[in-house]
This record gives sequence, structure tokens and C-alpha cells, in this order.
Amino acid sequence: MTSSNRPADTPAGAPVPSPIRVAVLGARGRMGSAAVRAVEAADDLELVAAIGSDDDRETAREAGAQVVIDLTVPAVTKDNVLWAIDAGMHAVVGATGWDESSLGEVRDALEGAPGLGVLIAPNFAIGAVLAMRFAETAARFYESAEIVELHHPDKVDAPSGTAKHTAAAIARGRAEGDLGPVPDATQKDPDGSRGAVVDGVHVHAVRLRGLVAHEEILFGGTGEQLTIRHDSFDRVSFMPGVLLGVREVASHPGLTVGLEHYLGL
Repeated sequence: MTSSNRPADTPAGAPVPSPIRVAVLGARGRMGSAAVRAVEAADDLELVAAIGSDDDRETAREAGAQVVIDLTVPAVTKDNVLWAIDAGMHAVVGATGWDESSLGEVRDALEGAPGLGVLIAPNFAIGAVLAMRFAETAARFYESAEIVELHHPDKVDAPSGTAKHTAAAIARGRAEGDLGPVPDATQKDPDGSRGAVVDGVHVHAVRLRGLVAHEEILFGGTGEQLTIRHDSFDRVSFMPGVLLGVREVASHPGLTVGLEHYLGL
């Protein structure tokens, strides 16, 4: 895969001038429409294409977009990112459903596109990113850890990307603390009431009308419990992170998974 279709005035690896030309994929969805408004309101960004599911994504390339924000769905997000790389555009991605195989394809594509950056963020809310970081720090001190993630019922995947990213952070913290498996004496659970197990951590997914995106990270030790909770009540809470990603992605060539790497965490 090559980047021969890169806009002529933006060679790979060069700083992206202001205003940054931005295209939004998934522009008619809840997150996408919020991103469109946020980009339009930013003085240093220029919205050049707002692309819905029925639109031709080539509009972004033709408009000279330098950064593509992908807020689509798991079924199409990988193809969108590979297309963006081939077109010579940086990508900031909020769609979930990524696995190691898909991430590997993106890394391989980026090897042929030096200077291009792709950010895949399980969560763009600054508070959610901090909660994950705090969880990794706390994990080494507590014998027990579980995650409850709560979202609106229109979310298509479970557990959430945020919960999986948090579980991975907890697993790293437990390894640093030389902790063994989380204690759990359950022997019978035919209905799966103990939830999924991600990186050795039980994750419970709640889907309720009225919710947006919420996470509780529970730690237990003898005689105490620590709860770290983050709540997004409106999708506007994700926009500072989205805009940070757009502004910084050109300065982070290659694949980055997690907004924390752009926050110095």
C-alpha cells in the first residue's frame, strides 16, 4: 500500500499547516455530528468534508483533507483507515471493534507511509483517559478488580473499547505488583452472570436508555474498596480529545492506541 495519492501540498512527515483541513467520516451519527460542530467552531481547523454512510468517502481526498476523523462503526472502520493511509491522510479514529489482527494491518500499511500518523482512541473523554491511568496505578495495590461499563442501548459492541483498554491497564498494574489471578471461587455460572473476562479482569456491560458512556472501576482489598468512576453525560465531553487528536496526530507518526500517549501520561 502506498501514499502516492497524498495531497501535493502536504508531503508525508511535514508539519500540517494551520488551518488543518479535516474530513469527518460518520458525520451524521451522534458522535460524528458533534465532531462536525466542534471542528467548525475551532479557529485552527477547517472542515472540508462531512461524509455520511451513503456518501462517497473520496470526497475527503478530493477536498484535500489532511486529517480524517473516523467515527463510523466496527464493520467499516479498518477499511476506512487503510484507505486514508493510502490517500496520504492522517487518521483519528473513535470507532471500536479493533483487534490485534486489524491493528497489525494498520501497522503494516504505515510502514509504507513514513510520516503518517493514526490515532485509535477507545475513549476521547479526558476524564476517562485519566481514570484508566489511575486504574493502572491502583491495580498493583488491590487483590480484586472488576469493571462495570454502562452505555446507551444503541451501542453495537460489548464490552466497550474503553473497558477493554482499562482491563489491559489493570493487567499491567497487577503484573507490576506481582499479583496473581483475581480471586473468584465461582464454580457454576451457566448464564454468564460473572461477565466477560478480559486480560484476567471481569467486565460487566450494562445497556440502558438514557445513558451515554459511563465506567466504574472497582478495586477491593481487605476491609476496603476503591471505586474510580467516570461519566460522560453528553457527547460534547469527547470533543476536546477529538480536537487534540487532530492537532497532534501529525506529530506522532505511526500507530498510536490510546489518547493517553498524546497527554504525556
